[in-house]
Amino acid sequence: MRKVFLYASTNPWLRGKAMRTAFVRRSVKKFMPGETAADAIAAAESLKPAGITTILTHLGENIAHLGEADEVERHYLELLKSIKTANIDSQISIKPTQLGFDQDPAVCLAHCTRLLEASEKQRTFFWLDMESSPYVDGTISLYKELRKRSPFVGIAIQAYLRRSPNDVEELVKLGAAIRLVKGAYLEPPNIAFPKKSDVDEQYYRLATRMLQPDADKPGALLHIATHDVPLQERLRQFISDRKIPNTRYEYAMLYGIKSGHQHELARRGERIRCLISYGEYWFPWYMRRLAERPANVWFVVRNMFG
Repeated sequence: MRKVFLYASTNPWLRGKAMRTAFVRRSVKKFMPGETAADAIAAAESLKPAGITTILTHLGENIAHLGEADEVERHYLELLKSIKTANIDSQISIKPTQLGFDQDPAVCLAHCTRLLEASEKQRTFFWLDMESSPYVDGTISLYKELRKRSPFVGIAIQAYLRRSPNDVEELVKLGAAIRLVKGAYLEPPNIAFPKKSDVDEQYYRLATRMLQPDADKPGALLHIATHDVPLQERLRQFISDRKIPNTRYEYAMLYGIKSGHQHELARRGERIRCLISYGEYWFPWYMRRLAERPANVWFVVRNMFG
């Protein structure tokens, strides 16, 4: 099922057909509040009373023309203004290919630098999402350049990639903020672990590595970005046994997935940040969310048909 969903995420014909299908459009609403920035801001405001903070991301990747990156930057600058006006604790997250990385990495860096500067002025974070394996080296290089300018920048690292332990070791030295995710692209087995048990074990090893004393540096932060509750609880036990302060980590989960558990984490006094995605380019993102955990299909069906 996972391979089917990941194939669908890259198929333009399926995307075109599905995005016009009422059933699919209804089902995706369980995972995103709407297609506009105003929808995302409203969702973030609704979570504020529960003590749940947020990350906002405008869906899109692999722009066709470099000029499109100018519009993406303008959109995020306006989003930052809206976050300030709404007085919510929200951060922004982008994919490098949204800002022209495919066409010109130097132009992408310039766009990211301006967005980082605007984020730092509001004392909030600017996150780089990770894309498929061919982009890992470039995204890490981009992060390193941005990290020289400010500590208000973070990067996503995918636990299913075999290379990730080396990447984490390198980033730990910089005092990196890392959103640790399992990974959601179709990769060959020589690049990424195909078995869930192997991915889970590597996730645990990477997370605990980032919580070691020598990784406690200015700017360092771990986002435990998984919906796998047993894995969360295993890490919570590690944190409790070693009396690690919650300033060193946050839980990060997606809007609409295990919302009750997100509220429970907040009630326990844990820091929990909800990633809210929005925009018209939702089909590839939606297929990858289903691929991450095929049980989400039944979650959607139950919610739609009671």
